[in-house]
Amino acid sequence: MAPKPGPPPRPDKIFPVSWDQFHRDSRALAWRLHESGPFDTIVCITRGGLVPAAVVARELNVRMIETVCVASYHDYKNQGELNVIKTIMPDILKTRGKGVLIVDDLVDTGKTAKVVRQILPEAHFATVYAKPMGRPQVDTFITEVSQDTWIYFPWDTGLAFVPPIREGGD
Repeated sequence: MAPKPGPPPRPDKIFPVSWDQFHRDSRALAWRLHESGPFDTIVCITRGGLVPAAVVARELNVRMIETVCVASYHDYKNQGELNVIKTIMPDILKTRGKGVLIVDDLVDTGKTAKVVRQILPEAHFATVYAKPMGRPQVDTFITEVSQDTWIYFPWDTGLAFVPPIREGGD
């Protein structure tokens, strides 16, 4: 029997985000977007865009929320071939993105953003976090992190003991 593979290697730079911080950053995104609207529809990129889209929709009083489902990360850290597994409703597609806000948690390399921008070229694209390679694809974001930083989102983590730095902790 082959040994089970261990956890993926840990990135050198990590940026852990708590639920409270993510909520604050999502509300800050809504504040920035308020001047760019009004928006009739929010299209969130699943799965990461679901949470900030809910916060932004509440703050901007947008009731029409649609998803576009794009799979790109097939394991912990490696982005593979993009796969659009659910596209956008035809009524929204007809707008070419006029009055539409696209929301995601993060733009990393920009590959996913580029695919969605091709689907809705006139939409306003917003993310909570942005990395330099993907930043040109985004109209509005809150926080930029370096390309070699891995963001630990609150839905991907759990509470656990961390030893003091002197004893090998972070």
